[in-house]
Amino acid sequence: MRVRVDLAYDGTDFSGWAAQPGRRTVEGELTAAVTTMLRAAEPVKLTVAGRTDAGVHARGQVVHADLDAAAWAAVPGRSDRPPEAAAVTRLNGILPPDIVVRRVRQAPEGFDARFSAVRRRYLYRICDDPASLDPLRRRDTVVSRNALDVEVMDAAARTLLGLNDFAAFCKKREGATTVRTLLSYRWARLDDGTLAGTVEADAFCHSMVRALVGAVVPVGEGRRPAEWPAQVLAARRRDPAVSVMPAHGLSLEEVVYPPDEELAARAEQARSVRVLSE
Repeated sequence: MRVRVDLAYDGTDFSGWAAQPGRRTVEGELTAAVTTMLRAAEPVKLTVAGRTDAGVHARGQVVHADLDAAAWAAVPGRSDRPPEAAAVTRLNGILPPDIVVRRVRQAPEGFDARFSAVRRRYLYRICDDPASLDPLRRRDTVVSRNALDVEVMDAAARTLLGLNDFAAFCKKREGATTVRTLLSYRWARLDDGTLAGTVEADAFCHSMVRALVGAVVPVGEGRRPAEWPAQVLAARRRDPAVSVMPAHGLSLEEVVYPPDEELAARAEQARSVRVLSE
């Protein structure tokens, strides 16, 4: 049987999501916790909605795991609670404090945490007035020494929307496509003065969000024209002038899935390699 787990984490002290020998990772900690809870003989395999890099946070991460039905039914022990409720309590009792499991439930037919998703939403936070930075937010907010024009950043960001080849903003991986649909990219100044960039797409390439932020920050500083990010996009190759912004300003906020009856079809569609017609 397949189980869906919704979780959040402070990515500061992790070497990213993916398990790595000798390194502390979110996957490593969660795998160990689920395996311990089930008393499984072998580590439980997890499939994640989006692999976050070292230092990147998440408030809306989603994973699935295929579990032995008998082991799942035994999770409550002597308690009369359902396995879903017992699993949340038990996992949070095992996990370190920088990972919190929000919800655990049996996944509907056809659900795949990675391929069934229709969109993912990230948030990037920048403070351009260092003296006003809330020190309690230092682990999720990047400090800019230069003042930023949020309105021109927002205008430049919106020129990148749509189905495009985002090779200019991705670290190329052999055999992987860089074609994505950028659904929304907006910048706004919050009440506390922090700049918040919201980026939403059907999926993201490696380092894509931080590079998209790095493309509009020079515009906000007045060093590049508002048309520059779109020109970089059209070139379809990495531009050394685009900085990949620091990881700690980024958080995966939400992963959205279609209605249950569309989950399997969405997963099949997402597995196909996308290309742009010339």
